[in-house]
Amino acid sequence: MLQGKYGVGRVIARPFAGTAGSFYRTSRRHDFSLPPPFNMLQVLSQAGKKTVGIGKIYDIFTGAGIHETYATASNREGIARTCEVLRKGGFDFLFINMLDFDQNYGHRNDVHGFARALEEFDKTLPDILQEMRPGDLLVITADHGCDPTQLHSTDHSREYVPLLVFSRGGALGKSLGLRESFADVGKTLADFFDLEAINLPGTSFFPLPRGQ
Repeated sequence: MLQGKYGVGRVIARPFAGTAGSFYRTSRRHDFSLPPPFNMLQVLSQAGKKTVGIGKIYDIFTGAGIHETYATASNREGIARTCEVLRKGGFDFLFINMLDFDQNYGHRNDVHGFARALEEFDKTLPDILQEMRPGDLLVITADHGCDPTQLHSTDHSREYVPLLVFSRGGALGKSLGLRESFADVGKTLADFFDLEAINLPGTSFFPLPRGQ
């Protein structure tokens, strides 16, 4: 029904359990998405690059351009799976979604839960960095805001999202500026992999500044 003229990019099915007044979400969420327009995942795939999706990435992009996928039920499981895939190797691009920030805390206006999730990710980030190989590029960002302190609403919010980029040998504390579009990340990946992506929007910030 939600295709063609009435197409909706994504319909999210969120199963709940419990009783009236005390319902809670289960981990069995599923996203029904329309096939995306041409994107960076497909550029990578067509160039022979192996891509891996962790979390709900496969659902969001209907599997387009994704060779290997792992579903997860929490941030903790996603981080553990990421380290496992990094250790195993044999891929070119790894795309992970940390769903707890949005699903469990942002939409629930749970400030303390959001803070704990950030602290947990911060503590495990060295594990990810340790598994990175020379020349690897790490990008940490968000697809939208979900401010848990926005108490008048449980919807997505409009603040700017963070963009943190790390590569061994790159400059520390160097500003990448206020980006005009999330599409800049895709263009940057195209440059990083030395691929033509003339049909994709965005402005690349690669190569990264070098320094101490």
